[in-house]
Amino acid sequence: MTSEATTNKDRVYIFDTTLRDGEQSPGATMTLEEKLQVAEILDDMGVDIIEAGFPIASNGDFEAVSEVAKRSKRAVIAGLARAIPADIDRAAEAIRHAKRGRIHTFVSTSPIHLAHQMRKSQDEVLEIITKTVTQARNLIDDVEWSAMDATRTPVEYLMRCVEAAIKAGATTINVPDTVGYAVPEEHFSLFKTLIEKVPGADKVIFSTHCHNDLGLAVANSLAGVRAGARQVECTINGLGERAGNAALEEIVMALRTRADAMPYYTNIETTELARVSKIVSAAANFPVQYNKAIVGKNAFAHESGIHQDGMLKNAETYEIMTPASVGIKATVLVMGKHSGRAAFKDKLRELGYELGDNAFQEAFVRFKDLADRKKHVYDADIIALVDDEVGSAGDRIKLVNMEVISKTGGVHRCDLTLSVDGEPVSVRFDGTGSVDAIFNAIKEAVGSQPHLVLYAVDGVTGGTDAQASVHVRLELNGRIVSGQAAEPDTLVASARAYLNAYNRLLIERGAAAQGALAG
Repeated sequence: MTSEATTNKDRVYIFDTTLRDGEQSPGATMTLEEKLQVAEILDDMGVDIIEAGFPIASNGDFEAVSEVAKRSKRAVIAGLARAIPADIDRAAEAIRHAKRGRIHTFVSTSPIHLAHQMRKSQDEVLEIITKTVTQARNLIDDVEWSAMDATRTPVEYLMRCVEAAIKAGATTINVPDTVGYAVPEEHFSLFKTLIEKVPGADKVIFSTHCHNDLGLAVANSLAGVRAGARQVECTINGLGERAGNAALEEIVMALRTRADAMPYYTNIETTELARVSKIVSAAANFPVQYNKAIVGKNAFAHESGIHQDGMLKNAETYEIMTPASVGIKATVLVMGKHSGRAAFKDKLRELGYELGDNAFQEAFVRFKDLADRKKHVYDADIIALVDDEVGSAGDRIKLVNMEVISKTGGVHRCDLTLSVDGEPVSVRFDGTGSVDAIFNAIKEAVGSQPHLVLYAVDGVTGGTDAQASVHVRLELNGRIVSGQAAEPDTLVASARAYLNAYNRLLIERGAAAQGALAG
């Protein structure tokens, strides 16, 4: 963007917390490799600050933040810390290799949090803010402070807290709507009051961090920007706890598309939005809803005859942005069983995938196998196939062979052979239905009993030969994970999705730090 184009505009900094707040979604576990892949594309697409994790939560989180920090190119790398000295020291250690690092520390400020969670008085919390922000600032120049549950905090007390944080050296002040309680008008007013009345407010950047419990996260974030906030905290696909966070792609495209009403800009390369959406969806095992704004499957689809007529005459009749502006290609069908490696590699690149030699070869074999069984191979089929292939790499439990017998009013039986840590295990199990028999056979073979929280089947494309995309969510000892798989055979897809989730249960992760997390 040229300097002339920005003369009458203000820059909004994008703070992405997909790797921290996003991964707190039940079932959204990401491996270290997946986190590094997500961080790399976030950095490349122009995200200003990447919150890479909560270093004291576990050794795995510390390692992830450290590795992201070491590999960062342009983005500031932030580590989250409670208002506890040990947390702050741990965060500083995790980000020390970053070209530009930030400690993000937080403490609760609302009456309900102080009474039931903190069990501290208002004056005690003010002392904590001064002490911990000072500690962080002595370790690094870039310190962000957050008032957890700010939108349910009396504004007079919140002003005192913000003033204390600024005096102690905070450079960014985050005012999170932690429980998604605010509405845009009052969120605007809150930021306006803080920015205009708190001493020293003109020396710091104010930030929004909105949750989507009432479906208002993006609207509240934009209201904060209009009131003077110049940093927005968000996640890819709106991933996050409960109903999620403000979606990065919606924030960025709203500012770009409605620059007439909101004369602000970001440095995000918007043509990468569709690609990063797919990568995060696959890594977190969280499917993107079809009607999701900007990056959903139907975001640029038109079925109504009236809409189609308008689109044929002029796309602007029903589209306020172009698919290309967010990285969505118009191509629908070009691949088949006669396509070679070069064409397949080019198609993968077009869809946003860069695979290593081994992963590419395995994906190509599965593509040819699919093309032999399916008349038309659509882009969506290839995306499902590759996401499934990448997601199952390094699994400890693998499907070797499966035979399912199902009779109306009779037996439903699964004969199953798995490879468990390289050793074959064969079982037979009867169930009340075919899927029940498969899942119980897997549990029998592996030897533990996770609870099935969710089982969902969807067709990747249309037609009777469409791949079945199966999504499974399992819970074991309080931990929830998700798995997915796509196959032309629904039963095979079900087995592989269940195994994908099961393998995620086997990924070692340290115990989460005690206490609530910011936002």
